Amino acid sequence: MSEIRAYGGDAAAPTTGQAVWRGFTCRCPRCGEGRLFGKFLKVEHACSACGQEFHHHRADDFPPYIVMFIVGHLLGYGIYVSEMRFEGLPLWLHALLWPTLAIVLCLALLQPIKGAVVGLQYGLGMHGFGRPGSAAQIRSRAGDESERRSR
Repeated sequence: MSEIRAYGGDAAAPTTGQAVWRGFTCRCPRCGEGRLFGKFLKVEHACSACGQEFHHHRADDFPPYIVMFIVGHLLGYGIYVSEMRFEGLPLWLHALLWPTLAIVLCLALLQPIKGAVVGLQYGLGMHGFGRPGSAAQIRSRAGDESERRSR
């Protein structure tokens, strides 16, 4: 294993790049062993290997935007090149090839990109993945939350 740094004193955590790569490979961004997804796009509640919780991630709409950006650029370039180099291609071939390729690429990239976004959130300590605070900070946050709820 490469460079690992202590994260909050509790357990070793990977660098941000390692966490993103582990997420891209659909593994736990913390340990790299447990599965990140239970179903196609449903993130597991927690890692089966190290116990890291994932329920608080906020990937939302960012992975589909990244996938659309990548696939749109690849297909746009592919259509342009095919029109310039192979002028005699029939219309039915274009109508069959490009939508099929778009669907296959989107389905192939969506899960790894979502995993990479969850890994990025873990690596940057966003949305509940941050370092655990001291006991006094946790108590003050709990008091603030209960005060907000009572209003």
